[in-house]
Amino acid sequence: MGRFLVTGGAGFIGSNFVRLLAESTDHTITVLDALTYAGNAASLEGLPPSRCRLVTGSVADPELTQELVADSDVVVHFAAESHNDNSLRDPSPFIRTNLVGTYTLLEAVRRHGTRYHHISTDEVYGDLELDDPAKFTESTPYNPSSPYSATKAGSDLLVRAWVRSFGVQATISNCSNNYGPYQHVEKFIPRQITNVIDGIRPKLYGAGLNVRDWIHVTDHNLAVLRILEAGQIGETYLIGADGELGNKRVIELILELMGQPGDAYDHVNDRAGHDLRYAIDSTRLRTELGWEPVYRDFESGLAATIEWYRANEGWWRPMKQATEARYAAAGQ
Repeated sequence: MGRFLVTGGAGFIGSNFVRLLAESTDHTITVLDALTYAGNAASLEGLPPSRCRLVTGSVADPELTQELVADSDVVVHFAAESHNDNSLRDPSPFIRTNLVGTYTLLEAVRRHGTRYHHISTDEVYGDLELDDPAKFTESTPYNPSSPYSATKAGSDLLVRAWVRSFGVQATISNCSNNYGPYQHVEKFIPRQITNVIDGIRPKLYGAGLNVRDWIHVTDHNLAVLRILEAGQIGETYLIGADGELGNKRVIELILELMGQPGDAYDHVNDRAGHDLRYAIDSTRLRTELGWEPVYRDFESGLAATIEWYRANEGWWRPMKQATEARYAAAGQ
């Protein structure tokens, strides 16, 4: 596994994965990223140029992907359009990146016999009732509810088909909601943190009863590395850290950790198709591959994330104003 191609490696989870690889292994790393608004070359600053390079381009470009895959031993596919609200406004980029891009990569790894790992989401399973004791498992039927989750579900199925039909050496992981450094300020947790830093009251969709299963990005990426090391080809692994928490409680915790009253937030209109609850059962990953999360306490992981945003204003400040303008135009 000497030469890694990481798609979407300038995005949130991808850049953290690249940093983990650079800091804990001797692998060489090529990042392929379209550098849309969600990709940021600054997220890769400070990495050794002798081992890490950034190529700007699309995963849906067949000539480019063939060239890069031919020079790689492993492809880890993070690149995706991933914002639910954006997918409701314009689904077309989600079709191109999540479906056409995955197809293009699969054809490249098929041609060159390259190991491939596909990063996906728990949103492909739809949602669970708030009072349902069940959690998602590897056998849960797909039931996506937005253009974003539908295109991710479709990309997962493409991977499975290419494994079965063409013998592609691939694994899949579906992960719960990530938080941590380098996450775009449009996302729920960094938006609230940066609002508090700026003296703006946080915004909560609807009543805030929706539950997410939170995992620190470092734990997600350590799980991906473990799957690459020991996962069975053709198999799917769910990644979760038992971090179920309602959105209302998350905002209250952010405010409390930042020295504000726990009720100093405003309610805004709920978004269309807002899934009620996600919950991951990661038993297979833990029992078969021996993975365990490092951040078992959400509050400590959140406190570390708050400190990162406080200390790295130069990273998130350039994108904050435009992000808030988009939310304001949508009444959120």
